[in-house]
Amino acid sequence: MNIYVGNLALEATEQIIRDEFSKFGAVSEVNLVTDRETGRSRGFCFVEMPNEPEAREAITSMNLQRIAGRAVTVNEARPRAERSDRRGPRRY
Repeated sequence: MNIYVGNLALEATEQIIRDEFSKFGAVSEVNLVTDRETGRSRGFCFVEMPNEPEAREAITSMNLQRIAGRAVTVNEARPRAERSDRRGPRRY
């Protein structure tokens, strides 16, 4: 199950997040989203947990808890909306 974690402190690392969610079960991946230009955290990440009951327990238990000193928002990640390649009319 893919889990969204928002309102992350900029100091939160993949290892810190993995350690927190591993308390509830196996974590197969942590994807900390960063800005393409600066490489800095954008303040959210996705945590993949293969066992759904453990993932649901992590969501319930971690929501509004502190990670790296900041209360985070945790919920089931929604599928990404389709993005079109069209960006509207071009003006030259």
